[in-house]
Amino acid sequence: MSFDVHEYYSKLNGGDVLVAFKGSITTDLINNILEEIEEKMEGANEQARIRKKVYNVLVESLQNLYHHVEELPEKLKDDFDSKFGILVVSRENEAYKISTGNFISSEKIKFLKDKIDKINSLSKEELKDMYKFILNHQKLSAKGGGGLGLVDIARKTGNKLEYTFQHYQDDYYFFNLDVFISEENQNKT
Repeated sequence: MSFDVHEYYSKLNGGDVLVAFKGSITTDLINNILEEIEEKMEGANEQARIRKKVYNVLVESLQNLYHHVEELPEKLKDDFDSKFGILVVSRENEAYKISTGNFISSEKIKFLKDKIDKINSLSKEELKDMYKFILNHQKLSAKGGGGLGLVDIARKTGNKLEYTFQHYQDDYYFFNLDVFISEENQNKT
């Protein structure tokens, strides 16, 4: 049985959800989501510091989703938009959770898993050093970044990046990334 993306989205969409989206990831969508989150958090009288962290991490998460979502093969386009992705921003206990998901080909899993595991193994100081190193030594990739996005998210949240790869069909998996932003892990960046 392959992974059911729609069931997964329904599970994410339960609880205290601020924004939920599944479909084609576009620049207009990104702008609309950022506006909506800003309005909802201001309306909830959330602390400015938390609003800023959530907003900044959401920007990075959306940019990662936009730049790294894969064009799906024809056989999957019957069920999904060609640049399909999922985004859910929710409140869980005392934290905000940003969940993103997109299809990924099996050949890219090892690279991404190794990168996230490396980021998760680093201390706050090591993350800072890695960030500076990438800023000073990496060239921009064809997708626009130099590999800073996930490092920056880990630095800003102070939390480990949680992820899964669920087999979907043939050589395609569904990659899910959960990022938590909580008051006690807020650090100065």
